[in-house]
Amino acid sequence: MAELSQSDAVLRTFRTQSHFTLSADRGWTQRFQLAFTDVRDGIRLWRLSWILGLSDIKLRYRGSALGPFWLTLSTAIMIASMGILYSYLFHVKTHDYLPYITVSIVFWNYLNTLITDGCNCFIQADSLIRGTRMPFTVHALRSVVRNTIVLAHNLIVIVGVFVIMRLPVSWEALWAVPALMLWLVDAYALSLFLGAFCARFRDVPQIVMALLQVVFFITPIMWYAKVLESHPKADLLIRFNPFYYMLEIVRAPLLGRPVPVDVVLKALIVSIVIFVITAFGFARTRGRIAYWV
Repeated sequence: MAELSQSDAVLRTFRTQSHFTLSADRGWTQRFQLAFTDVRDGIRLWRLSWILGLSDIKLRYRGSALGPFWLTLSTAIMIASMGILYSYLFHVKTHDYLPYITVSIVFWNYLNTLITDGCNCFIQADSLIRGTRMPFTVHALRSVVRNTIVLAHNLIVIVGVFVIMRLPVSWEALWAVPALMLWLVDAYALSLFLGAFCARFRDVPQIVMALLQVVFFITPIMWYAKVLESHPKADLLIRFNPFYYMLEIVRAPLLGRPVPVDVVLKALIVSIVIFVITAFGFARTRGRIAYWV
């Protein structure tokens, strides 16, 4: 009898415990609270995001002799061929052009993969989302970690070019560190928005990839921005191009050039716009992501 009453007590205690709460949508206040809780819990699980991102790299190159360094080798070959060819086409010195295109290509590839992988961060983690209860922000952070590890391998190309060209590195290069931190935060926020949006509309990742190919050619990556200074109408490609400002705040310090104040301010404006869009977008779509993947 005593054992039966004890079992009943345990059963009653279990029934009264609230493991999770289901409630109707109570408006934007509740949505922002849940989104903030998700971001907070996801940041606390940064070690899990790091392990998942590292395991993605290991699984992708499992059985490969060079592993991620295959990307480094292919990037180095592409930069060497493009640097020599385009320096002759643009009639500029290879000594000046090769470091420029190296920094531009390496960080553009990083920016490109941050955006494209961010579009698929929830789609690729569909099994975890369906089978494991964890913050959605873990999957966005996992995408950022995975691509940052690849960037760390490709930085070897920049170091090699700087050493071969004997390009001096000044203390101004340290300004690239806070710029990269801004990139990471922007990529994290953008992954939350694009990941949810692309989980709902599966054609969007292809549209984003197509748009990024166009952006690559209209952004000063293979060519100098000063080329358009004498063309007022063509200068609009730079003036209203957010990718130029985000790329320049990282590229200019590494090349030993000061970053203009207006470029920094416009890059911060781009970041604020991303944060605002993500705040409303993720708060609105967070409760539906599990049904969309």
